[in-house]
Amino acid sequence: MRTRIFSLLLLLSAATSSVVAQDLLEILDNERKVTSEYTTATFKFSRITFGHAVETRKDGTLDVFVSSRFWNTPADRSQSFFAERLSSRIAIEYGLSDRFLVGVGGTTFDGRFDGFLKYKLLRQRADGKGSPFSMSLFQNMSYFSEGLAANGFDVEDSNRTSFTTQLLIARKFSPRFSFQLSPTFVHRGLVYEEEDPQSHFALGFGGRYRLGGHVFLVSEYYYVANPIRSVDTYGAFSLGVNWELSDVMLQFMLTNAQSMVEDAFIVDTRNNFNFKAPNLNFGFHFTYTFHLKKELKLAE
Repeated sequence: MRTRIFSLLLLLSAATSSVVAQDLLEILDNERKVTSEYTTATFKFSRITFGHAVETRKDGTLDVFVSSRFWNTPADRSQSFFAERLSSRIAIEYGLSDRFLVGVGGTTFDGRFDGFLKYKLLRQRADGKGSPFSMSLFQNMSYFSEGLAANGFDVEDSNRTSFTTQLLIARKFSPRFSFQLSPTFVHRGLVYEEEDPQSHFALGFGGRYRLGGHVFLVSEYYYVANPIRSVDTYGAFSLGVNWELSDVMLQFMLTNAQSMVEDAFIVDTRNNFNFKAPNLNFGFHFTYTFHLKKELKLAE
């Protein structure tokens, strides 16, 4: 009798364990389904080349972002090594949540200090049942600190501040190819002549294509509907290669844009994209990611 009771208890225990195990597996499967509903890594980092991508960063992620531009001047120079002019921008970007990114930075060449907010409004669904694209709202403010008294411009602080608003709309068509449209509104604090508009409307185009492994081809172009009239300006264009690793992104590009802040490179790029100095600039970007929350690194 004792043997039968013991055997019955073993059978009941095994059945209960099997049911519990099945329930746990179902919970894990459901969680995986929830997390896999949304498309990830439309663009690996927060930028395509010089312009912002639809991507935000995970909660607790800190990116240290260093960008540089190198170019030659048309004047004869007795000494030069690789390039005669250099501009660098150093910035930090932090994910306040998985959908909310903030950042601040400063540029050496034109003395611009900038800050931005970016919030992801929509996320592309991988299962095809929801939104077919991702969408983020981007807001930037920049302050131009260079001296302008000699040029006869009004140098009040209110005239040194510019604002850029963008709606970033992107779709990951395949694991290899992503594309983005960026309707843009720029309000410049500094106007050169009375005939120049102070507010500008632009449309950006950007793409990313996997060449193989961790290497991607990236490109961007901005068309300005109502450009500056007093000086010749051109649409900012870039063509580059990204080497994307787990916590590091190295980017090499050719571009006609010297500035790395939105209101400047979108509206005030004064060189066409060709091989004449100083029209063609070499750009280098370095991004390193710190995971300030331990569970975030483990989750990846």
